[in-house]
Amino acid sequence: MSRQQRADVDAMLRKGRKGFAPEPVEKMREDFAALMGLFPVPPVRASDLTLAGRPAVLVQPEAGVTRPGTILYFHGGSFALGSPRTAMGLTAGLVTRTGMRAISIDYRLAPEHPFPAGIQDCLATYRALLDEGTDAASIAFAGDSAGGGLTITTTLAARNAGLPMPGSLVAFSPGLDHTRSGASFDTKQGIDPFFTKEGMGHTAAMYLGGQDPNQPLAAPAVLADLTGFPPILLQAGTNELLLDDSVRLAQRARDAEVDVILDITAGVPHVFQSFIGQLDEAGFALDRAALFLSQHLPAR
Repeated sequence: MSRQQRADVDAMLRKGRKGFAPEPVEKMREDFAALMGLFPVPPVRASDLTLAGRPAVLVQPEAGVTRPGTILYFHGGSFALGSPRTAMGLTAGLVTRTGMRAISIDYRLAPEHPFPAGIQDCLATYRALLDEGTDAASIAFAGDSAGGGLTITTTLAARNAGLPMPGSLVAFSPGLDHTRSGASFDTKQGIDPFFTKEGMGHTAAMYLGGQDPNQPLAAPAVLADLTGFPPILLQAGTNELLLDDSVRLAQRARDAEVDVILDITAGVPHVFQSFIGQLDEAGFALDRAALFLSQHLPAR
């Protein structure tokens, strides 16, 4: 355990932090891209493509034979920020550890395209892979934060559409409840170095666009029936407002007789897996996620 590393990362994130003040979404997007650009990206081959009419990035190992399997990656950013490029550190981290290719989707963002536009885009890209002849069992959904939520909601939408289930799901610090009813939303206020209740309320309002959050695709942690889901890995830290989103989703998976691993690391922030080189636990968590993917997708 790297207690000093955890303390150093927490102090770094709190440095210069001010109270919440609304900003134009364009400024939020610039700041988020700048923040994510600070995280290291392991060497990979990345190329632009289009899938189901949406821009995407194909990420492959830098050299050698690519292992069978496709990681369909959904980036984070509160459903209003981010792109495949901002999530490249995490996407490339999984690619280098598994040897599989990843396709990271540039889904539509709020407030221009509120709920459920992002889910529709992710579902369309999954359907496009299936239409190309890719075996569903060889596809894993993975994502961080809002993208972690999309791993679950896209699977719900796929099941509702009668599509076969993907082989597995990996979610880093997923956002899974827009009713914000988890206990950690209150108990981790002030402990979470990234988020405040007010800030999350602001981005949630952009995403929902006035729609009721009390529906499975907006609050799967409390309302979704996960029957028939593939194996799920949920990773979260104890220092985040969204902690109980993962805890409650894991309970729902257990109740639905779905294989689930709830992987919680103490004293780390939201999407701590990004902090490669600063936090030993970041690499350890990605190692565990890569092992999970390798175990749950066909070897050939």
